[in-house]
Amino acid sequence: EAHWSEINLDKRLWVIPAKRMKASKPHEVPLTDRMIEILEVAGSIKLDNGLIFPSQINGKALSNNTLRLALQKRLKVDATVHGMRSAFKDWAAETTGYANEVSEMALGHAISSKVEAAYRRGNLLTKRKQMMADWADYVAGEQNKVISLHPDKEQA
Repeated sequence: EAHWSEINLDKRLWVIPAKRMKASKPHEVPLTDRMIEILEVAGSIKLDNGLIFPSQINGKALSNNTLRLALQKRLKVDATVHGMRSAFKDWAAETTGYANEVSEMALGHAISSKVEAAYRRGNLLTKRKQMMADWADYVAGEQNKVISLHPDKEQA
């Protein structure tokens, strides 16, 4: 349900509105170079409804199963969207020096401790920008191959 109005390319930021977040607070997502590239391609097929990734079938928001089906059927990856979030968390905890709070904030998780939440008011955006760039590099792999927007053409 991402909309173009939520994207600020100058700040390299996607702000997801509170109404779409479990914690009912807006969530800022730093955009990596690869994300910007994907948005540029998506922008070339923009529809009037403002959606970044509309359904090719009806132009509406993608269904909850679209990404799961893309992973499992089209890309032949035995994973779920939630599993990808879990893989991110494992990567951050097991292979990086990023603090737990940074990856938790990147995932949009609420601070469970009311006392801690009262004192921690920042969004760790600078650290999250670097973490997301590192994650993008990790996902691309050693050979810097990425999942193509055009599955019939391999990208390097």
